[in-house]
Amino acid sequence: MPETPEPPTDRPALHSAALGTADISFFVVSAAAPLTVMAGVAPVAILLGGIGAPAGYLLAGLTLAVFAVGFTTMSRHVRSAGAFYAYITRGLGKRVGIGAALLALVGYNGMEIGVYGLLGTTTADTAHALGGLDVPWLPVSLAGLALIWYGGFRSIDFGAKVLGVLLVAETGILVLLAAGVLIKGGAHGLSAGSFAPGAVLVPGTAAVLAFAFAAFTGFESTVIYRREARDPDRTIPRATYIAVAFLGLFYAFIVWTVIQAFGAEEVVAAAGADPGGLFFAAITTYVGPWAADLMHLFIVTSVIASLLAFHNAINRYALALAEEGVLPAALGRVHPRHRSPYLAGLAQTALGFVIVLAFALAGADPYQQLLLWVNTPGMIGLMALMLLAAIAVPVYFRRIAHAEGPWRTVVAPVTAAALLALAICLVVSKVDLFTMASTTVNTVLVALVPAVFLAGLGLAQRLKTRRPETYARFAAEPAEAPQGPAEASQGEEPCPLPTPSSPEPASVPSTPAAPRPAR
Repeated sequence: MPETPEPPTDRPALHSAALGTADISFFVVSAAAPLTVMAGVAPVAILLGGIGAPAGYLLAGLTLAVFAVGFTTMSRHVRSAGAFYAYITRGLGKRVGIGAALLALVGYNGMEIGVYGLLGTTTADTAHALGGLDVPWLPVSLAGLALIWYGGFRSIDFGAKVLGVLLVAETGILVLLAAGVLIKGGAHGLSAGSFAPGAVLVPGTAAVLAFAFAAFTGFESTVIYRREARDPDRTIPRATYIAVAFLGLFYAFIVWTVIQAFGAEEVVAAAGADPGGLFFAAITTYVGPWAADLMHLFIVTSVIASLLAFHNAINRYALALAEEGVLPAALGRVHPRHRSPYLAGLAQTALGFVIVLAFALAGADPYQQLLLWVNTPGMIGLMALMLLAAIAVPVYFRRIAHAEGPWRTVVAPVTAAALLALAICLVVSKVDLFTMASTTVNTVLVALVPAVFLAGLGLAQRLKTRRPETYARFAAEPAEAPQGPAEASQGEEPCPLPTPSSPEPASVPSTPAAPRPAR
């Protein structure tokens, strides 16, 4: 299998060794937008699943931790900048890999662009709540596009610092709420009833799990930053496990504390009466009105952080595909000073501008249509990519010489594939909760995911026929990657490139449909 040609030495490249474990963790946790997910979505999970809702977040986190075992093991053997699609190509072949690449590009764009609608509505709600002002959503969303473009244009370490500050703010306000509830002992004393089998094994748990899996979207993007990470064989696995563990435990803890704030008997009724205001009512009671005002502000910054994190991830996918010749070569240019994929960022911003403006001109609701209709296919698409990656792991390791154990290469990825398939079925079966749309609209939104993948397979055939050199080097390892023993080739596809390494123990955004925060 051919190697990717080395770029000219005088050509600007991404800033190597710029990101440590904490920096990468900031990017991926920020993409999930913890405060927005909690204040905007968790009340609906409580309404549907009752007091057992916290366990749903733990179960989703456990599933994704199992997925991370094979995923991070693969990251030590596959050094291509293509992340998801490179892993899938190694195990399942170039055709499937190119289909996955197109799905990743569309999925990540969907996850970001829809959120500009959320930025507009949350800013408008905050302005109304704090100052009684009526702010139109479109100028806010367009200003957000410019702000996020600038954040992506600057260096990656600049983005990491910004996200670090914003993430501390949004998680800090939730910790403040939790502290107030714990200090005052909740409404009727603290109880662990949320984790009792009788509270968890209820019909609504399936819906809670669907919301919970959506709340982790973006954690898998750790591998996208491989070229900019310090000691990526260690930092990427660490950041992945930190992100999954933090989100799973933090989500479950915060939802549990809010249940304690109202009481097990009263919380479902409170969530049904005013889901958008549940967290604001809790923090007003247990901390003070000033804290509720801060929460309004930090929800806006939480959305901004999520947008910046996804924007950076999209730019790096576009850069990798441009370097491989699948996208126009201009998108592969890196800024000589900031070392950022600035033209890819400009193209992504232009695409966002067109879509946001089109929804506005059509008179669409920025929340129920721009956010939910654009976000939902992106979320399902990224879950489908995780499933394909989990399937690719054992296939890849069967074809190369390696020293990894069966837990990392077979048991964990196969288990994760089964659990992820179940999770996708849950999300699709409950898609009306995410979109608040008609059956026809939901059918179209779900069908977009396989349609994009099939279009990718068509693109693969076109490349193989008309541009065989581009097809041949797709997802190839960089020239400097160490070469391992010859692999057992079984034809042109799949074409894994063995890069065995010594085993190392790894150290440990979608916003689904929910009522907007109360004004």
